[in-house]
Amino acid sequence: MQRVTRLPLLMDTICQKTPLKTVEHASTVFALKTISKLVKKCNDGARTMERTEQMYTIQKQMEFGKIKPFPLISASRWLLKSGELAVCLEELNIFSKAFSHKSFFLFLFNDVLIITKKKSEESYIVIEYATLDNVTVELEPQAIKQGGSAPFPLKLSMKKNGDGRFGHLVLAAESQLDRARWVKALQKRQQFNYLASKEGLPQCEVIKAYIPKQPDELGLQQAELVIILQREEGWLYGERMRDGEQGWFPASCATEITDLTAVAGNMRRMQRLRETNV
Repeated sequence: MQRVTRLPLLMDTICQKTPLKTVEHASTVFALKTISKLVKKCNDGARTMERTEQMYTIQKQMEFGKIKPFPLISASRWLLKSGELAVCLEELNIFSKAFSHKSFFLFLFNDVLIITKKKSEESYIVIEYATLDNVTVELEPQAIKQGGSAPFPLKLSMKKNGDGRFGHLVLAAESQLDRARWVKALQKRQQFNYLASKEGLPQCEVIKAYIPKQPDELGLQQAELVIILQREEGWLYGERMRDGEQGWFPASCATEITDLTAVAGNMRRMQRLRETNV
């Protein structure tokens, strides 16, 4: 699969080196479009199979109890991020917050957020859920009660939860990076992917392949090109130029491109590849 995904890049290079308005150039353009469709079909098939298996596994691990069950398995649903966050206990003084040892385990999908309590390593009791249309996230001020252990709070507001009520919850991440990743994932539904908005943004070249360990991370091959969208504590959030996939990866895996001519050329290549629906 890794070699297959490089074929459009190779064919694009051949296209650029073939004289325009010739039979050979027309043939290479046709080959590029054909290979691009093949690669997209391979990627979509592998991704769909992986996501479906994951959804069945998660469904079996959830216990809804008195909460109205949510039909989790769907071909159009996949996991964006999951993990444990501490619960914030708000006191009378709004400028002071304490964090309990209690925590919730969140499952964030592309259309719904499910808040659970961990029962065991492979079992979760559903506390609440809401579709992402009804969920907003805000950064909470980092004014923590003395002795507090989690200084990176965020506030979740659910306009209509599983019981049809309004509610909000203040949670805390272990680090600034962890909070940034949760906020990015929760706001992903509201983000738009316009090519024009990427003009002038920094780019990097991957010097060491990276295999993602979390759903919100980006898999990278050596020599891959990525647009940098955000930096946080030694990590980068970027967009893979060949296919538009976005995610987090360690900054140590890539080196920033400083040649402006190369940056402009990469943008032109990205536009050509996107036009072939890779």
